[in-house]
Amino acid sequence: MTLGMIVAVAAVVLLVLGVVFGLILGFAAKVFAVEKDPREEAIAGCLPGANCGGCGFPGCSGYAAAVAAGKAATNCCAAGGETVAAKIAEIMGVKAEASVKMAAQVQCTGGCRGHEQYEYVGIQDCAAAARVPGGGPAGCSFGCLGFGTCESVCPFDAIHVVDGVAKVDVEKCKACKKCIDVCPRHIIVLAPYKTKRHVAITCSSKDKGADVRKVCDNGCIGCGLCAKACPKEAITVDKNLAVIDYDKCVGCGLCAQKCPRKLITVDGKIPEIKPAAPKASGAEQK
Repeated sequence: MTLGMIVAVAAVVLLVLGVVFGLILGFAAKVFAVEKDPREEAIAGCLPGANCGGCGFPGCSGYAAAVAAGKAATNCCAAGGETVAAKIAEIMGVKAEASVKMAAQVQCTGGCRGHEQYEYVGIQDCAAAARVPGGGPAGCSFGCLGFGTCESVCPFDAIHVVDGVAKVDVEKCKACKKCIDVCPRHIIVLAPYKTKRHVAITCSSKDKGADVRKVCDNGCIGCGLCAKACPKEAITVDKNLAVIDYDKCVGCGLCAQKCPRKLITVDGKIPEIKPAAPKASGAEQK
């Protein structure tokens, strides 16, 4: 048998094998095919496609499959909000579930700037800085390192380092939690924006008041004045740190007015305290 004949036979054999295996695979695909819920594709079609993971599932397709299977609520898409939740509810034939806007909240005001332990010279990244002695240059062990690791991972351009501390643009934030996962100081949390005015205690320090004063200009000292001022008992002091129960908070802002450290914000700002009206003199009262 010549070389040409050998090559021709080999080619024919390969062709026959390809056809046979193709038929087998096609048959197997039909026999073992898993029927896909048409609602899953419909749900995936109305999702924003951010694949941010904020819903707790691996991407938009994973969330769509979970909803179609009845394993997830219709309002878990943080990026899509109420509009997408309503569409998903319509596809599933259920009543739209109420959703509360959630946003990342940095529990630090940057008051530890100027109280650094040393000058840091290295990779401008929080995770890298946190590995050096002392956990980074910030004097407060709970303070924002300010190198922007959170900023670099945000897919919505919702968080930026301003004056050495990370700040969140609530309008852009989609609560995907990427910034929360990468922060080595664990000072970013998700907070519900339920009231007309959002109150936040922007501190994470659990140190005693005297120690806080040494490393931060406006950190929480656990004095409890905010808790005493709250008419709804929405604030408690736990481990030297004031904490808000957002299920009780009505956004009145009285706590912010009483805070001696000026660290409690209302809609991202420290409210101005209006001076009390002067008391009338005895002659004026008559």
